[in-house]
Amino acid sequence: MDRIPCVYLLASGFHGTLYAGVTSNLPGRIWQHREWVTGGFTKRYGVKRLVWFEVHETMVSAIGREKSLKRWKRPWKVD
Repeated sequence: MDRIPCVYLLASGFHGTLYAGVTSNLPGRIWQHREWVTGGFTKRYGVKRLVWFEVHETMVSAIGREKSLKRWKRPWKVD
């Protein structure tokens, strides 16, 4: 299986709680969130709807993008 670095945003619903993450296996990671395989933030707040993703050439650039997304204000992320 090819590893494809991605940054993604999940939401609990329309204008709900947001979660930004990074992975090299987007379908598998989204499945983990939806099935709540691991506990934590997404399970606590019911965050499991994929609303946006972006593919990157390297994991380093994906991680950098995730960090910048986490600094953005909520209204910008929602728009």
